[in-house]
Amino acid sequence: MTSSADWIAGARPRTLPAAVAPVLAGTGVASYVDALVWWKAALALLVSLALQVGVNYANDYSDGIRGTDADRVGPMRLVGSGAASPGAVKAAAFAAFGVAALGGLVLAATTAWWLVAVGAVCVVAAWFYTGGEKPYGYLGLGEVMVFVFFGLVAVIGTTYVQTRTWEWAALYAGIGVGALACAILVANNLRDIPTDTVAGKRTLAVRLGDERTRHLYAFLVLVAAAAVVAVAAATTWWALVGLGFLARAAAPTRAVLGGATGPALVPVLAGTGAAELIWSVLVAAPLFVA
Repeated sequence: MTSSADWIAGARPRTLPAAVAPVLAGTGVASYVDALVWWKAALALLVSLALQVGVNYANDYSDGIRGTDADRVGPMRLVGSGAASPGAVKAAAFAAFGVAALGGLVLAATTAWWLVAVGAVCVVAAWFYTGGEKPYGYLGLGEVMVFVFFGLVAVIGTTYVQTRTWEWAALYAGIGVGALACAILVANNLRDIPTDTVAGKRTLAVRLGDERTRHLYAFLVLVAAAAVVAVAAATTWWALVGLGFLARAAAPTRAVLGGATGPALVPVLAGTGAAELIWSVLVAAPLFVA
């Protein structure tokens, strides 16, 4: 039987900072405009975490049944390793999506019903990343999905359900968070170029090749730094404290640009996730204070 430790590993806890970061950043913007609603922020966090876990299980299921995870360098996968049946992992994915949907319905009912459509698109995008007959993750569009949904939509949505207004600072924060979320996926796909190529998974890293993928990672870190400046210009210059995330992003960036491959890229994923979370904490803190 699958152990609880297996299910926790399958949820990919190292990716969860990518779910926490946008909610922190979006709530920081809401606080800055004096529209903070704690219970909505908490519910937005639940939705974000559930979506992240759901997409992780969905990817595990879809990649597993296709054989993409049969020979992995990174962490264990439930279906690919045989630790859990495909049906059980699929059910876990939909259970997580269900939790996200329930939380989203409450936010929509207390904010605006058109948010139901946004939530539905998020769930569909999460499933068809690697699911369905023609998953867009296999076509090199995974980074676009991550930037849009775990960057722009997550941050702007978190701000909007609290403020019910458009805030430029939320857009800039969404760009910064989205860029680092993309960097996590870029590092993951850089590591998997050899196995993805054999499996026919045409990720953006496979399409760009090793060298250009490494340059893309560094570019995304620079975009995140530029986004800090944009947020500061739209709110308070104290938000420039957010540039402190570069101290944590330095080691992963050196590893990527230094030619790290295979298992040496695994710590880059955790490091980039930590940098994203630090970005959000350091940017949001001055907004809360202000």
